[in-house]
Amino acid sequence: MVERCCAREGQRDASVSPCRSAPDVLRNTKQARFGLGAGSRLARKADFERLLRDGSRNSRSGYTLFYLMRAKGPPRLGILISRKHAAKATVRNGIKRCIREAFRLEQGSLGALDVLVRPPYGSRPGVAMLVRLRALFSGLRQ
Repeated sequence: MVERCCAREGQRDASVSPCRSAPDVLRNTKQARFGLGAGSRLARKADFERLLRDGSRNSRSGYTLFYLMRAKGPPRLGILISRKHAAKATVRNGIKRCIREAFRLEQGSLGALDVLVRPPYGSRPGVAMLVRLRALFSGLRQ
């Protein structure tokens, strides 16, 4: 048996149903405060090369950060990770997730900054990595 919405019982016109208006309420809500969309990522090879060539380099706790201020726009993140960092793809993906999450949490205070992160070899994803990266990202704004 198919369940029916109690508000639709006996109604033929679906446009007046409260069930139909629920998506409108969801569409009108504010966008999430923190997000990491396409505008927050470095995607082009030229952007990576510009950061490696012209950006400031900061190495702490084994992490190498290349960063460069821009005139305006949201902060953007790039990640350099290879099989030398972790042999298994699942571990590499976990490291990338930790880097993205730390950046996502700290991006509100970074300003118009491009950041390229290279994690240390043999690092493991986890809470300790997330805490260390958040501290590194918060140090960039000073």
